[in-house]
Amino acid sequence: MFGGCPKNEKPTSPEVKIGVASSTPTPPSIPSAFNGERAMTHVKKQIEFGPRPPGSTELEKTRSYIVNELKSYGVPVSFDEFNASTPEGNKKMINVIGEIAGETSGVILITSHYDTKFYKDMQFVGANDPAASVGTLLEIARVAASLSEKPKMTYRFVFFDGEEAFCEGWDDCSRDKNPDNTYGSRHYADRLVANKEIENVHAMILLDMMGYKKLELGRDTSSTRWLQDIIWKTGRELGHTKIFVDRDEGVGGDDHEPFLAQGVSAVDIIQLNDYPHWHKATDTIDKISSQSMKIVGDTVLASLPIIAAHERQTPRRSSAQ
Repeated sequence: MFGGCPKNEKPTSPEVKIGVASSTPTPPSIPSAFNGERAMTHVKKQIEFGPRPPGSTELEKTRSYIVNELKSYGVPVSFDEFNASTPEGNKKMINVIGEIAGETSGVILITSHYDTKFYKDMQFVGANDPAASVGTLLEIARVAASLSEKPKMTYRFVFFDGEEAFCEGWDDCSRDKNPDNTYGSRHYADRLVANKEIENVHAMILLDMMGYKKLELGRDTSSTRWLQDIIWKTGRELGHTKIFVDRDEGVGGDDHEPFLAQGVSAVDIIQLNDYPHWHKATDTIDKISSQSMKIVGDTVLASLPIIAAHERQTPRRSSAQ
């Protein structure tokens, strides 16, 4: 189980520098402008909408908010719309995609789901799952869009619809070849394959449940090791040794798995094993921290040019390890 940060000790974040990749990865050169309070504002806005399950008016409001924010940063937006057959009937789902064009054809996906779990009898607002990761992803997009130089690879920000299962458990209502979860990520991965775009995807980064005040991130054992190594090493070099811990943990299913199945290197940045408010009405804004979001945001931003400069080791559609 996670121990979290010591009582009375807040995680601190030194000045972080980010930049574009060169042929040889070098320390980033531009101070990070990631603002944890901005990320927290995005969290508060989502919570104001209320529970946000797929197909709801509240999720539509959230989607419009995400789109308007991305456009305000100058990030072009597109949509991946589809109909999903769920235990609650057919649902129209929409993935939101923002993109910052890079110098090469390579693409790094930086992602989060934006739906909350469906409950008939619970007011579940999902502050950490997923409002914190959505807020962090929006702030990463804002900072990346503000850089004066093009990144080496395209940064594609994908907000997945329909990650959560409609039934109580992750696999309670799953059927062969029809899981009751990861609807949006599975559809988007399939779309990339169908359009032959999957060949250009260099890496996929998933943010999920990473805003807890007592943040401590173990290593998901299903994630691609080289990619995970870069992020964990970067986080620790930034001084977050109590946050990015070298402890293997099994997360189970999540939105990175459809990409791993297609041979894409993917990593899940998640705290699940010691978040006591997971899928509970107590997953409220008082449980998360702007500092935790900044730590993750700074680390991802500092890692991106290093990831882009890393030679691809994995052939497409094979083991991602």
